[in-house]
Amino acid sequence: MLNAIYLGEFMPGVRLKEGDSVERALKALKKQVEKAGTISELKKRQHYEKPSIKRKKKQAAARKRLMKQLRKLGLA
Repeated sequence: MLNAIYLGEFMPGVRLKEGDSVERALKALKKQVEKAGTISELKKRQHYEKPSIKRKKKQAAARKRLMKQLRKLGLA
């Protein structure tokens, strides 16, 4: 399979060599797909989300990150 550019984004793909196992190729492809964020993007776009809900989720994620950093520093 050829690596391709699709709308300016990297499209995951794996090149197989002679004697490579399918399991190894599948594992590499899954890793690339996860790294590219394809699955999470698909889940995110599966249903429409109102802008107000998006903002609330974004703020909640920011609070969660902040609390995590504070825990690491031993402040919370």
